[in-house]
Amino acid sequence: MTSNADNDQRPLGQSGIQVTGVALGCWPIAGVTTLGANEQDSIATVREAIDCGVNFLDTAYVYGPEGESERVIAKALNGRRDDVVIATKGGIHYEDGQMTQDARPATLRAECEESLRRLDRERVELLYLHSPDPSVPIEESAGALGELQREGKTRSVGASNCSLEQLQAFHAVCPLAAVQLPYNLLQRDIEKRTLPWCREHGIAITAYWPLMKGLLAGKLPPSGELDPNDNRLSYPMYQGEEWVKNQAFVERLREAAALTDATVAQVVINWTMHQPGITSVLCGAKRAWQIRETAGAMGWSLTGEQQQIIERALAARGEAAAKRTYE
Repeated sequence: MTSNADNDQRPLGQSGIQVTGVALGCWPIAGVTTLGANEQDSIATVREAIDCGVNFLDTAYVYGPEGESERVIAKALNGRRDDVVIATKGGIHYEDGQMTQDARPATLRAECEESLRRLDRERVELLYLHSPDPSVPIEESAGALGELQREGKTRSVGASNCSLEQLQAFHAVCPLAAVQLPYNLLQRDIEKRTLPWCREHGIAITAYWPLMKGLLAGKLPPSGELDPNDNRLSYPMYQGEEWVKNQAFVERLREAAALTDATVAQVVINWTMHQPGITSVLCGAKRAWQIRETAGAMGWSLTGEQQQIIERALAARGEAAAKRTYE
């Protein structure tokens, strides 16, 4: 297996921007829920992503109480600003130590401008609504992001964590370049309605949780003995019979990976990024070796035998439980 990341650049909707099939998810480098994160390693991780051919960085205003993720990206990109596509998000911030939704137009503008200062840029390539605010009509949030786009503060606009109906309402006010939602081998609800709609309208889908918070990386202990404080234990896929089924499923993935010199994580990400309608797969990392591994999912395709093993494993696994779904 050889990798050529240049072969995996895809159009970001109709924005005219090209992004790689693997994106660096920059939540872990904020150090909020990730143990052991530090600035030195985080800077090295961002630079390693670029060195491995990843040109797409995904961050957010709320990634760190003081914008740690955006500030680290700015330091890491010193002298390399033209090498990357940066996506950030607005509409969630910290208030009294808690994440709070606020997608009012004035707030979205203020957060965008602060994100640009943190990133040391005049504009970003993609600005998402991080999540719809129940107290604000989504059309108002869409209008605010559209205005920021017209002012040149972002080249394109996206929306994250929205239902199909919310996306349709947003798109009617401000055309979407990209939609960000969870999607992986075991969470495929968006294939029912949202993914076909996005394909019909030329909208990119950037998928997060491709490894289901590490479950599909093939590196967790089969015993299931996670730290009692690990927040993954709150997810149905990490509990009881679901965990047992998932461990059996991962064993089949190991069989598929063994047919080439790929890791389980690379097989899973490669499968995800080649599903119809998926533009880029967000792979979080806090260490350089992590993004080096996942970047290795680019530039090649699964063999027919590997695909057959995965399809049989999916059929045997059956429908998986999820904490939250998007169709």
